[in-house]
Amino acid sequence: MDIQTSHFDTYQHQPIDQITLTNDHGISAAFLTLGATWQQFLVPTPTGSKNLLLSFPHSTDYLNNPFYVCMAIGRIGGRLKNGQFPLAGQSITVPQNEGHNTLHGGPHGFHQFIWDYTTETKQDSVSVCFKRLIKSSEDGFPGDLTMNICYTLDNDNQVTLTFTGDSSQTTVFNPTSHAYFNLSDTNHILNHSIALNSPQYLAVDAEKIPTGQLIDVQNTPFDFNNGQLLQPAIDALQTTTEKGLDDIFNVQPDQSDTIAVLKDQDSQRQITIKSKRNGLVVYTANSFTPDLPFENGVGHPYQGIALEPQTLPDTPNHPDFGDVTLPANQSKTYQIQYCYQQL
Repeated sequence: MDIQTSHFDTYQHQPIDQITLTNDHGISAAFLTLGATWQQFLVPTPTGSKNLLLSFPHSTDYLNNPFYVCMAIGRIGGRLKNGQFPLAGQSITVPQNEGHNTLHGGPHGFHQFIWDYTTETKQDSVSVCFKRLIKSSEDGFPGDLTMNICYTLDNDNQVTLTFTGDSSQTTVFNPTSHAYFNLSDTNHILNHSIALNSPQYLAVDAEKIPTGQLIDVQNTPFDFNNGQLLQPAIDALQTTTEKGLDDIFNVQPDQSDTIAVLKDQDSQRQITIKSKRNGLVVYTANSFTPDLPFENGVGHPYQGIALEPQTLPDTPNHPDFGDVTLPANQSKTYQIQYCYQQL
């Protein structure tokens, strides 16, 4: 097991560190202090290391686009209608950053901050834990939030993300990771298959805000319960405005908490995603544009797929979706696990 720390670059006159965790099988995961970003997931191949994540070469690249590429998301993932929600008997309004709605924690979400960190080495795992006090005056949400985001790589080739929050007053808390995967040796994910433990997806309005209606996936392009190639699903959605997947699935974790399995049919690389929460946002990069300077080439649609486990979005406005309340002075923890296999 190994941990290496290096200078990545400088952002707004502040140094950005890269922390690389490596397990005993030669698999590495690298993270940036900017946005607690998961920058690399390197696996060995016959021709060298392959990064399973989309990544940029510079810090500014991560914030110069609207796609949150591989960054940490919070305090709350997804969209909040009108930036408003009920909380503890009050109507709360938070800063908006997508028209009059709030997306992924608003204009000063987790992705915008530079984080402090510590590292830890154990016999079968290595970790980096990012920590920050996010004041209400900084992000506009109730309460000052003491936030820890820990990434652990173990010898089972699994990356575990642990989000722990503790707030000075009652607030909302529904963090996630906006990791974009491409498991293939090509520049698209059309030959990936995905299996979801999901009986329903969420109806959304023209602004992609959940209406509250759950739609059965059976006999629709959104039925991935038995596994489905992405190409046919994307083709079936070409008549829609989105021209691909940008959808919220109601997932039912199985006994091992698995909610999704992503596999590249050519390379037979596979990622299994585990979460105890009931939501998964799936986005097939439909709106990627050539001005995105990725390390493996300029941006284009279907270059990667974002899989964002969380409690169903806009939760405070839909009580039947779940409860993302974080009571004052009480700690709450969520985990997401990504397990890599070469089949």
